[in-house]
Amino acid sequence: MAFVCSFAYYVLPGYLFPMLSSLSWMCWMFPNSIVAQQLGSGLHGLGLGVVGFDWSSICAYLGSPLASPWFATANVAVGFAIFVYVLIPSAYWLNIYNARKFPILSDDLFMSNGQKYNISDIIDPNFHLDLEAYERDGPLYLSISFAMAYGFAFACLSATLVHVLLFHGRDIFQLSKSAFQEKKIDIHTKLMRKNYKQVPEWWFICILMFNITAIMFICRYYNDQLQLPWWGVVLACVVALSFTLPIGIIRATTNQAPALNVITEYIIGYIYPGYPIANILFKTYGNGSMKLGISFLQDFKLGHYMKIPPRSMFIAQILGTTLSALVHLTTAWWLMSTIPDICDRELLPASSPWTCPSDHVFYDASVIWGLIGPHRIFGDLGHYAAINWFFLVGAIAPFLVWLAHKAFPNKHWIRLITMPVILASVAEMPPATPVNYASWVLVGFLSGFVAYRYYRGWWSRHNYALSGGLDAGLAFMGVLLYLCLGMENVNLNWWGSEVDGCPLASCPTAQGVIAQGCPLY
Repeated sequence: MAFVCSFAYYVLPGYLFPMLSSLSWMCWMFPNSIVAQQLGSGLHGLGLGVVGFDWSSICAYLGSPLASPWFATANVAVGFAIFVYVLIPSAYWLNIYNARKFPILSDDLFMSNGQKYNISDIIDPNFHLDLEAYERDGPLYLSISFAMAYGFAFACLSATLVHVLLFHGRDIFQLSKSAFQEKKIDIHTKLMRKNYKQVPEWWFICILMFNITAIMFICRYYNDQLQLPWWGVVLACVVALSFTLPIGIIRATTNQAPALNVITEYIIGYIYPGYPIANILFKTYGNGSMKLGISFLQDFKLGHYMKIPPRSMFIAQILGTTLSALVHLTTAWWLMSTIPDICDRELLPASSPWTCPSDHVFYDASVIWGLIGPHRIFGDLGHYAAINWFFLVGAIAPFLVWLAHKAFPNKHWIRLITMPVILASVAEMPPATPVNYASWVLVGFLSGFVAYRYYRGWWSRHNYALSGGLDAGLAFMGVLLYLCLGMENVNLNWWGSEVDGCPLASCPTAQGVIAQGCPLY
């Protein structure tokens, strides 16, 4: 039933009425006010009061809100509210970092006069920074939301380490000790060992060593194109391994996982500046390996409880990973060869679904951390150096929660305050927008209330099936719409086709700054 309903409904936000993805009612009430549209836009502003009725928009970045425990949803909501409704507007209207020269919410890169930075002017044919051209064009600026998102990412990293150490350090030590001594083996492990052959450790080691060796060889053989030296591969693996345990604990208890994308960019950016492709690869091997490693562990844990033979599970994972890589590569080549101007925002129409927001942010990060480097942006040569204080804020925040928990041990809700989740709540902004978060939080709270108040037994039995049905219906209708209408460029053009409807939300509010389509403030 969920599948059929989701399949039938998605034709509305997916084709007939795209505005359902972001109902920014404040922009309709104040069509000529920049400030009102900055506050009310769900895609380019703060999304005050915005709501979206599009499941694809709700699940686009944070996953299904039905799959997270209520306390984790509350942590995400708190972090989102602090970031979007307190930090960003305060910093913007105080004009910190000349914020009013730029859009309040944007993932673009800017010059000091408020115009977009032309990256092709400062990059040489070998994809290295042309320092003379960079000094001529001036320093790179970020929107206040983009800059503060990096600050939250800094704080999240230190908060993750401190939180795990304070709240789970003793458990980690005791469980690690008992694991090496093979004491206190749970009933699931006893049953699995009795009934099935385990996966030999040398299977994992062989795959690991083969992949590391292959990557190092490719990086060495194609160094002119890939830029990353062999030691960068080893360092990326060390970073991924070091953070798998603490981030895995956060994921296991909250269904939310902090990412390593910013710290990996920071590390290689300082060690090896001026090489954007190397920065991309290091981030992929450092952050991607950790995330996929935790997903691998999730699958094994599920198979462990469902009593699936470990060797069958292992083979299914290897085959699935190989097939996924081939499908992704084939699909990427097909899209790039069949869709003109894909991912180029300057050439694509505003209503195009091929603007690639995640890839745009990925590219911007390679410029910030790889091409120009953190030393010239977040170091003593840059004007965003103060954002490094967020590392200290992130380290102190879990300690304050831990002290409160020790001072009031009977207040069990204090332990549910998870600072890494609060700080990682906006890790997907950008490219995620306030409407994605606001709708996700709203559905998460609504489902939690319904489960607690009315249908707790039914909800616990069917919650995941409901979420899967909604996801599957959306996916099938999305593919069908593209094959039947998208490939033939059959489009509707009416009032409901305009997503968001807030054309002034991206306008600057500093005096004298000229922006296309915007009135002078």
